[in-house]
Amino acid sequence: MECRVLSIQSHVVRGYVGNKSASFPLQVLGFEVDSINSVQFSNHTGYSHWKGQVLTADELHVLYEGIKLNNVHHYDYVLTGYTRDTSFLEMVVDIVQELKRANPNLVYVCDPVLGDHGSMYVPENLYPVYKNKVVPVADIITPNQFEAELLTGKNISSQKDAVEVMDLLHAMGPDTVVITSSDLPPRLGDRFLVSLGSQRHVRPDGSRTTQRVRIEVPKVDAVFVGTGDLFAAMLLAWTHHYPNDLKTACEKTFSVMHHVIQRTISYAHELAGPGRRPSPPQLELRMIQSKADIEDPAIVTEATVIS
Repeated sequence: MECRVLSIQSHVVRGYVGNKSASFPLQVLGFEVDSINSVQFSNHTGYSHWKGQVLTADELHVLYEGIKLNNVHHYDYVLTGYTRDTSFLEMVVDIVQELKRANPNLVYVCDPVLGDHGSMYVPENLYPVYKNKVVPVADIITPNQFEAELLTGKNISSQKDAVEVMDLLHAMGPDTVVITSSDLPPRLGDRFLVSLGSQRHVRPDGSRTTQRVRIEVPKVDAVFVGTGDLFAAMLLAWTHHYPNDLKTACEKTFSVMHHVIQRTISYAHELAGPGRRPSPPQLELRMIQSKADIEDPAIVTEATVIS
């Protein structure tokens, strides 16, 4: 059965971020991807220069109306990432709500991009829109620790805190929450990062059960762009293939990330030369070269089920 994703994200001519990071991997895994480009830039903004255009909320509405007029607006998934504009974000929410009325089984996967390491890197007026409008209609969310704390108003300083924060996020709407990175101490040593996931299920008798997992992933000493977009796309894909098994879905997702990042960092160091730090163009994700790993990743990160 065909599975169709509406992905509303950034587009870059050169490199991999937003839709460029999400579309190819999803297509490789058999999904039809309809892309709306929230921005069209020459390259991501980590370069010395960039040029381009930004789609307004009205322009987003016009594109959606075109899809609707042709009666081709049946979607199984909606995927969204980085946005800087409140009216655009509110229009996304309107579209998601309308698509969910047409297909109550639609799954909305949202990376609530607000900031990291204690500071916001989007305008502060986006925060209440995410908290009060976006998260309540989302089914799967992928915040980092800072974003999870911001959305719930609770700090994470232990695994118990993280579980409570994920439960608070469930109570806001989403059935699947993955905290992509945290400052919790890793059991495998300081070269690792701790990620946590939680998935609520409704049993046939109506009672609820929750599966929670912890994953420790190797740190890499480089700044990548587009990895969050790839992560959300892969979590969409692998939760689709393993709808009641968050442990396997996370292992597949994090393993894809590992393979893509390792291939990228090796290539970047090769280009940069000995002792030189790779530049943003050299650190563009090696997406096409990772096709086989995206399709069938060797599992390199194991998730532990926690209570």
